[in-house]
Amino acid sequence: MAQKNYEVDVVLVGAGIMSATLGVLLKELDPGIKLEIIEMQDSDALESSNPWNNAGTGHAGLCELNYTPQAADGSVKAQKAVEINAKFEVSKQFWAYLLEQGTFGSAQSFINPVPHLSFVRGEKDIGFLKTRFEALKTHHCFADMEYTEDQATLNEWIPLMMAGRAPNERMAATRSQGGTDVNFGALTGQLLQHLTSKPEVTVSYDHKVTGLERDGSGWKVTVKDSKTGESRGIKAGFVFLGAGGGALPLLQMSDIPEGHGYGGFPVSGQWLRCDNPEVVKQHQAKVYSLAAVGAPPMSVPHLDTRVVDGKKSLLFGPYAGFTTKFLKRGSFLDLPLSIRPSNILPMLAVARDNMDLTRYLIKEVKQSMGDRLETLRGFYPELNPQDWRLEIAGQRVQIIKKDAERGGKLEFGTEIVAAQDGSIAALLGASPGASVSVSAMLDLMQRCFAERMKSEQWVARLKEIFKASAKDLQESPELYRSVQASSNQRLGLASAAPSKAAPAAANADS
Repeated sequence: MAQKNYEVDVVLVGAGIMSATLGVLLKELDPGIKLEIIEMQDSDALESSNPWNNAGTGHAGLCELNYTPQAADGSVKAQKAVEINAKFEVSKQFWAYLLEQGTFGSAQSFINPVPHLSFVRGEKDIGFLKTRFEALKTHHCFADMEYTEDQATLNEWIPLMMAGRAPNERMAATRSQGGTDVNFGALTGQLLQHLTSKPEVTVSYDHKVTGLERDGSGWKVTVKDSKTGESRGIKAGFVFLGAGGGALPLLQMSDIPEGHGYGGFPVSGQWLRCDNPEVVKQHQAKVYSLAAVGAPPMSVPHLDTRVVDGKKSLLFGPYAGFTTKFLKRGSFLDLPLSIRPSNILPMLAVARDNMDLTRYLIKEVKQSMGDRLETLRGFYPELNPQDWRLEIAGQRVQIIKKDAERGGKLEFGTEIVAAQDGSIAALLGASPGASVSVSAMLDLMQRCFAERMKSEQWVARLKEIFKASAKDLQESPELYRSVQASSNQRLGLASAAPSKAAPAAANADS
């Protein structure tokens, strides 16, 4: 649909979970705001938000071992996992609020209860997992987590993974029954449907941003219609670059000083996928293990229940790969065209300091289907190769940035890069991404809409939507339990009530 208004308040680039979330938040706080979403594909959520392009894990720090790395002295810090857990609860509050309005559709179309487990083998890794459990268990966010080394208990938790194992094999696992599977593609679609039901909102598909220029206190955004070849300009007071891997080139196009020095390292991925209902019904969990040395966090191996369009499947992986594309549907020129005088030194420094990652990616790229299945056998010893097929996952562009000591460093998280005047911002990076999209966009609004976030109207509306902030949830056990219970009820997750941990915990020293 053609844009009716040459001037808008906000332009959001990319029709994925981040732009959709930010658009709905802004419209809830200011119903009169005018905004346009620009998407180069012919539909929403075709890149990182697509359900087959990501793990669909409601990342809450319950099972992801890379959020709790072990220090040299053997200790494990819980803080990052706690922060991510609280931020996911903020996301759940927002989704629950929208559902309560009665016009947002069904929760079960995008979120379903699936237990989250961490699984390790061998004495060293068992020691780490037990230390991790003890560190997390002391915090109220993880009070319902269970731990066991007992094979009989593991047979109950993960029967598919236990069949065919030696009776004396040393293994351990933690389980959190309050975990979730999230179809971020379906959620994005519901957010955009909700958003476009409001006045002064346009989503322009098959449009590509070809220019970003300062225009007074705002920006002139030039977009090209890929169907007609026609270009047009949009004047906007604020621009958000939420185009996944495509955000970095757009940030460079803006030429804001805050974006100088950033580079990107693209990592592709593949899954093994099983749709055989006889196999799928034997595994109702997301089970994460430890990544290989030098592997990026997105390559942590896990065997997952997925619920997409009401149908359950299993995914295993991801298997990492390398391509110079920044998007799954991007160009092989994306990486070379992103090199600038300001980021070439950080990129070279990262290449020098990450030889383990380079070797890991070379090994992954050379794998055959047989090699991939052999890795899966570590999780599922009695697999039938005919039940599994290869599924191409999405692209992730890890952040490369300047570092005073090393010249450059590789970041595996997400980062908001904003102009000093708050008129434009980009979201770079990957994990935990979509799961903390609401907190990420609230942080962005604090930076780019600082005065309005302090206004009486916006403060009052935010209190209606969010009963507690991520900080409040981290600090107050009573508030955490109350808010979580309310969100779970609205989202249809109340049936995923955790079981008593005592029987499994009693096996901790067995």
